[in-house]
Amino acid sequence: MNAEIVAIGTELTSGAKLDTNSQWLSLQLAELGILVLYHTTVADELDRNIDVLRIASERADLVLITGGLGPTQDDLTREAMAGVAGVELELHQPSLDQIEQFFKGRGREMPARNRVQAMVPAGAEPLLNPVGTAPGVWMELPRTSGEPCRMAAMPGVPTEMHKMFREQVRPRLPGGRQVIRRARINCFGLGESATEELLGDLTSRGHDPDVGITAHDATITLRINATGANEDECLAKISSASQDIRNRLGDYVFGVEDEQLEHVLVRQLIQMGKSFVTLESGTCGLLAEWISHVDDAAACYRGGMVRPVLPQSPMQDARQLQALMLADFVIYVGEEKLESDATGRLVSKMEIGWAAADGRTWSSQLPWSGNPAIAKSRAAKTALNELRRALSQPR
Repeated sequence: MNAEIVAIGTELTSGAKLDTNSQWLSLQLAELGILVLYHTTVADELDRNIDVLRIASERADLVLITGGLGPTQDDLTREAMAGVAGVELELHQPSLDQIEQFFKGRGREMPARNRVQAMVPAGAEPLLNPVGTAPGVWMELPRTSGEPCRMAAMPGVPTEMHKMFREQVRPRLPGGRQVIRRARINCFGLGESATEELLGDLTSRGHDPDVGITAHDATITLRINATGANEDECLAKISSASQDIRNRLGDYVFGVEDEQLEHVLVRQLIQMGKSFVTLESGTCGLLAEWISHVDDAAACYRGGMVRPVLPQSPMQDARQLQALMLADFVIYVGEEKLESDATGRLVSKMEIGWAAADGRTWSSQLPWSGNPAIAKSRAAKTALNELRRALSQPR
């Protein structure tokens, strides 16, 4: 079985809002082994909605729709589904009763316009919405290929959509013949092309499992997508690929899934029973902000200082702060200095480093001539990463 996800709303096509529903639904369908082939976004125009749903029903076995089920005049999903099926809308009295009860429970009278939310295409089945006023719609469209296209419309509000999918739509879906599972491995210190070169055949087209590379603010994420007859087969593929990746990339790998460098460093220091502080100039408190959001950071993080100008050298000021706070380590980022290279392009330079109470130190001048928007993020991550690597090495 394959699927198409249709997100309806002018607020999406105009860019006023981001479509996160389609992403979430794709992940849910992957767990069932249902392959999503298309994501379509369409504005609140009836003719366009009908065109999109007609095309989707012809090329996909399952069509999931979000949005357009509200009571206003630009909520057209019911009409579009009826238009594709060639039927009229009919009032579903139990749905109307549920909507009226929803308003009564809040001490309000139902506006007359909400009555439209109880209308469904003839022959379709309403989907209960216990946390909102908009029932969903389940409909099966006959196709010349034999198997009908299953079509489900759900509210655009994520909390309502999530509950309706889990409780009303998912039980109606046949499980796919294959299961899909995903995993992520995070790396730092290499660019995309260098990472791909080290991984070699692991990222080649057609490799099983599929390994993709994405980059964000200098962090490289390897996305492993495994397909198999069951979950155990998928997990075995993921485990094998993960080990290959670690063997080839070594300590460039720092974490998995949602782990960031600050999570890993805090965990290391807690396990060692050590503490640290931060001193920042060029990163304007970015390190302190990241660390403060890590669970249990208070167990090892004694605080940070942000100063626009460092009166001495960054290393000297960092050591003074370390001694003052009685910390085992200090991480620092010096002032950002902008210089022009031979081509006239601005280059950002910041001194970064760390120092330990036992006398060990590391420092480097970090130049950056790429996108200036990520210069601070890259400097902060590099400082975290260098201490992480040092703590990982046997002494």
